[in-house]
Amino acid sequence: MHFSPQLTALANYLAGEFSNQSQAIEQPAWFVNLRLWIRPVPIFTDDSIALFAEQANILQLDQPYRPRILRLRERENIEVEFYMFEDLATGRGAGQNQALIAQITPDKIKFLPNCTLKVATQELANGYCFTTAPVTDEPCSVTYQGNTFQVFLGFKATANELLTYDKGIDLVTGKGTWGALMGAYSFSKLQTFK
Repeated sequence: MHFSPQLTALANYLAGEFSNQSQAIEQPAWFVNLRLWIRPVPIFTDDSIALFAEQANILQLDQPYRPRILRLRERENIEVEFYMFEDLATGRGAGQNQALIAQITPDKIKFLPNCTLKVATQELANGYCFTTAPVTDEPCSVTYQGNTFQVFLGFKATANELLTYDKGIDLVTGKGTWGALMGAYSFSKLQTFK
């Protein structure tokens, strides 16, 4: 399928290996030094571009976590749908090992309702700036091992920088419990994945 230049650019901006090392060195009390991998996945190719994402603490690169699928698609505007794995072990490590991407199939993931982001596109002199916001006012909820969690999802992407706003939300207090509690995680792209 033919995709718009904006959707293609967003996929290219997101696909890669990222580090927030500079931020973690400057503000170690608030930001863990992370490595983030986002790789293209050959699913949903008829109407969208799918990406696998996971991250790891730089001190424990062999223990990646938060595996997820981002499905970039165009309706009236660009949207990002989030999917989680039925079994989190599926695809674990695929960020660092591209061969594992082949294990990811649509029957191994489930769509997360209320976890879809709308994407605003701003043209820049040398590309785009993409900023997200939730499609609905309903919280993004994830159920895993019988427990329900609320998550705020969001990002801002340019060709060389990715800011992520993801954080866990306490169901009772509504306050952040993990993630971007003191502002966005600021990632620089180390390499691009095609």
